[in-house]
Order: sequence, then C-alpha cells, then structure tokens
Amino acid sequence: MFDLISGTQVPVLLVVQCVRKRTGPLGPVTAALSLIFISYFGVAVANRAQAADAPGLLDLSIEDLSNITISSVSKKAEPLSEAAAAIYVISREAILRSGATSIPEMLRLAPNLQVAQITAHSYAITARGFNGSISDKLLVLIDGRSVYTPFANGVFWDLQQVLPDDIDRIEVISGPGATLWGANAVNGVINIITRKSGETQGGAFNLGAGNLERRASLRYGGSVGDAVTYRAYVSNFFYADSATATGMNAHDNWHKPQGGFRLDWSPEHDAVTLQGDYYRGSEASPVAANQAITGHNLIARWSHPFEGGSALEVHAYYDHIELGVPRTFAEHLSTYDVELQHTFAWGSRQQIVWGGGYRIMQDSFVLTPGPVVNQFFDPQRRTLDLDDFFVQDSIALLPSLKLILGTKVEDDPYSGVELLPSVRFSWKVTDKDLLWSAVSRAIRAPSRLDRDFFQTEGPLTLLKGDGFQPEKLIAYEVGYRAQPVPSGSLSISAYYNQYRDLRNAQVTVGGFPPIPGAGVPAGGFPIMFGNGMEGDTYGVELWGSYQLTEWWRLGPAFDWLHKNLRFKPGASTIGGTAIAGDDPAYQFFLRSSMNLNSKVKLDLDLRSVASLPTPPSPSYTELNAHLGWAVSERLQVSARGYNLLHSHHLELSNGVQAERSYYIDVRLSVK
Repeated sequence: MFDLISGTQVPVLLVVQCVRKRTGPLGPVTAALSLIFISYFGVAVANRAQAADAPGLLDLSIEDLSNITISSVSKKAEPLSEAAAAIYVISREAILRSGATSIPEMLRLAPNLQVAQITAHSYAITARGFNGSISDKLLVLIDGRSVYTPFANGVFWDLQQVLPDDIDRIEVISGPGATLWGANAVNGVINIITRKSGETQGGAFNLGAGNLERRASLRYGGSVGDAVTYRAYVSNFFYADSATATGMNAHDNWHKPQGGFRLDWSPEHDAVTLQGDYYRGSEASPVAANQAITGHNLIARWSHPFEGGSALEVHAYYDHIELGVPRTFAEHLSTYDVELQHTFAWGSRQQIVWGGGYRIMQDSFVLTPGPVVNQFFDPQRRTLDLDDFFVQDSIALLPSLKLILGTKVEDDPYSGVELLPSVRFSWKVTDKDLLWSAVSRAIRAPSRLDRDFFQTEGPLTLLKGDGFQPEKLIAYEVGYRAQPVPSGSLSISAYYNQYRDLRNAQVTVGGFPPIPGAGVPAGGFPIMFGNGMEGDTYGVELWGSYQLTEWWRLGPAFDWLHKNLRFKPGASTIGGTAIAGDDPAYQFFLRSSMNLNSKVKLDLDLRSVASLPTPPSPSYTELNAHLGWAVSERLQVSARGYNLLHSHHLELSNGVQAERSYYIDVRLSVK
C-alpha cells in the first residue's frame, strides 16, 4: 500500500552461484580480494601491452573539461568555465567508466548531490539538504521533459531510465534555478541530455549479470539520406530483493522492459528532433500485491538560427504514467507541455533569452477505502494548468565583468502568480579564474498531497488538505572556479539560504488535550498541512580535478551543510523539524581514473557520508570499482564492484540495506 503522509512506499568479479541464486553477504576478505584482483589484472594487462599503447591518455584534458559546453545555467550554450553557478557536469565518459546502469547511480558521481538508496527501486536525491523519501525541492529534466509529479512534487526515480551510452552529459546545478526553470527548482536542477542519433550509428548489444542485477539492451542507429538519422532501442533488467535493516528479505525486486526511438532531421538551417519511450514493469512489495508501472512519452523539438547569432526554439512533449496496486491504489498522470524560447543579442553588450510556456497535467489518484482509516484525494481527478513567462539579460559591464538579470512570472494552479527573480554577477579575473555571486528567489509550489489529501475514520476527518501555501527561499551564493595550474582545476561555492513557510502538520484549535512527547499541543481534528516552519541553511561545496600523470587523474570533493530550522510561534511541532528532511553534515568523495594502457581503464570511487541526525542513521564509507577492457574495436568487457568495503550498510533510516554487488558486462558493437 501507499503511506501518503511520509511519501514512502510500504503498499570486478561475478560469482557464478550468485547469478543463479542469491547467497548470503560476502565478507570483507572477499571484497579485498576482489579489489586486489581487479587492480592486479589491470596492471598485468598493462605490463604486457606494447610500449606504443602506453600513452593512453584520459579522454579530455583539464582545460577541455573546463570548457565543456553547457546550457542549463543560462538556457543557451556557454563554456563551463564562464557559468555563474555551482554546476557539475557528469560526462558520458565518466558514466561509462563508473559502470553505472541506473540514473540514481550515475548521479552519485556529482559531488553536489545527496543520493541515498531506499529500496531496490527507489532513491532519495537532493541538493543542499531536505532529503527524504520524496524530495520536493529538486527539478529534474530529461531532454527538456520535466519528470516531477504533482502528486508530491518529487521524482519517481524508478520510472526514469536512459541507456548509459545514449547520454551525452548530465548537468547538475546546486542552488536555485527558478528564474529559468520555474517552481520546484529550489535547491537544484538536474538536466539529463542525450546524444543525437547521428552520434549513435550502427548496432550495439549489451549483456550484463551480477549477484543483484541482470540486464540486456539492443540499440541500432541508421540514416536516411544526408539529413535524417535515427536510432531505436529495447532494454530489460531485473533487480533482486534487498535486505531490511534487520537482515530480512525486503521483497522489493523489480523489472522494467523499455523501448524507444530518436529521429533527428537537419534540413537547411534547421534542426528537428522527435523521440519517445515506452515502458511496462512490476515492483514487488512486502505487504501488498506487486505494483505495476507503465508509461510512455513523446518529445518534439524544432530550432532555427538567425543571422547575427539569434535563435528560436519550440519544444513540446507528452508524458503519461500509470502506477497501481490491485485493491490498494491507482494513479494516472498525463502531462502536455509546450515551450518557446528566443535568444538574441541587443547591441554589442547584451545577450537576451526570453520565452514562455503552457503545461496541462491531468491527474487521477484513486485509493481503495481501508477497513478503519480511509485515505482519498478530493477531487480524485484534477486538471492542473500552469503558464509562465521568463526573460534574462546578460549585460557586459566591462569585458571581464558581467551582470545577469532575470525573472520568471509563473501562474501556479494552487497558489496563483509568483515572481521568481535573480541577480548574478560574474567576473572573469583571468582566462583561468572566474568569481561569481547570485541572489535568487524560488518557491516550492503546493502539491496534490498538500492540498487535496484526506484521511477519515468513520465520520471523523483526521487529516485534510486545505490552505497550504508555497514554501519560499531567498538564496545568497558566491563561487570561484579556476584552473590554478595546467594539470588541475578547482570549483568552490558557498551559500546561505533563508527558507520561509516550510511545511508542517498543523493541529486545529480546541478539542483534545496535548499528547506528551509527541509534539502535539491541545487541539482537535482535522490536522492540516500548514506553513509553520522556517529556518536557515548554509554550506560549502568544493570539488576539483588533478592530472597526476598523463594516465592517472584524481578528483577529490567535499560537501558541508548546516541546517537551523525552527517552528513559528504557535505552530504544531508534530514530528519535529525532521519532517523537512534528514541530511548528513558532510560528504567526502575521491575518484581515481587510470588508463592502464590504451585498452584497459580502472576507476575507483570512494565516498564517505556522515551520520543522519533524525531519524538517526550511522555514517558509512564505501568504495566502488570498475575495470573496462576494450578487447577489440567491437568488443568491450567490464567488471564492476559496488560497496566493496562492507557487506551492507544503511543509507536512509527508513530504507533497506545497500549491499555489496558485483556485475560483469559485455558490449558488442557493429558500425
């Protein structure tokens, strides 16, 4: 069944016998031997290689990495080194070298994100705090298609799947992006951008298996004449059951077949893209029947450049999802969205991007009445429409000093018109040094859960959605991005966030006596979601990259967060401030990438995450390893080991144990 108040669902070596049947936890000795074997095998292959193969450089130099073209910060192409925001780019190369097969595991590569596994098919992901079962302050897009749900303004990560080789890059912004991306881009924006079909020509077949995961995919790309390219794919995977914190079977296995296509047409001076996906899967539950997941989407995009550097783009998509457990609940959501954007220069000093859009979300959420407590949405079916207009002006005050002014006006179906402005400065101190600062306003708009959810027991209404208003943020940021030496790069950002009108569970006046120890003052039913919490957070994000040798690169990172939340005078304190999220005070990462020769690559990822305060969860340190071997131009073999230091660990207090896993993948490609 679905626990709607907490937002949770209640409703490299391959050991052959682990593939056939899951065995008990493997000990630390096995992990150590596995890592030694991976390293030894890679070095042995490297030592046997010809000297001509030795200078197998990492794909991009430090300077190349600093000048990767991005688009999420200003909605137009610009070098990473000039972006006035805390942005980290996960490249396709980094994804493939990590061995990650799911989007949440890919996002672990971003040091400015907090990623915690809840079950085999669900994750808690956020930036700059407020993490939980359904984090509601992070906006996620896949090729411009927003994938948050109006049910709780979170992301169902189990519904999002992209073949790793089809991803061009993932741009991760920590900090508000509401001026360009709208409500719910409060603490960050994740923009997943896939490759053009012309870059994925020929056939590719992947087959992988491990003690927890089995996966297969087939993709083919071709062309029709000189102007049209296409690709199509099918994939399927199976994840085995996890274990609970007590060591019991969590009964959360799942599988999801999926297929899709992309077509790119490049007539003279234009670019047209049409792409879509279809999936249908099943997720087990320890307390209810299997949950069915079904969905499909279609994206169309047209862009046209004009003389003088201006460009016009129209983007539209349709997205439909269905979730359901027999005799428990069923949700259907259809989203229709169209956006227009125009970029142009005004004189010699100003670059302006403006646009607007309109979105319709048709949501139906039906809950089966319970024997005692009844949960339902009123109305069960609702059509939500949202329209917006934005403009941002980048003004060159001096050749090295830029002022960026912007705002978005958004008309939300629950809260009405909201203004989402931002002011940014960027100072290019030298060709290798950038200082930037920003002040922004963002909101988290009300969700269906906030406004339409009810609980009753007989004639008594226990909980009802009513007057919940948007959560508000004023964010102050400052950052520095540099390449202090030719072999090293550095990015550091600091922020101070002021949150107002955060959600709490508000008890109405009069009725029953206070409940000692529960934070419930004297009051009465119904309980309503209110805006009775506020507070401040501040922190520092730091990451870098250093080229030790031409074949070995290190990437350290550190993330520190302090939260100071409190209830407003007279507000109910049910659940304490923990209802706003459970976050570690710090995270530390160290990534090692080695080209042992031109054919063998070894990557190690170490992460250390502080304990979670409330509910408590212990700190942990884990190591992932991936060894890739290009046997030939057409055949690649890789081995991956995740969580090698411990047989299991807890990442979120209400989650299952993340287990040690092993996975081997074989890829055959045909041009």
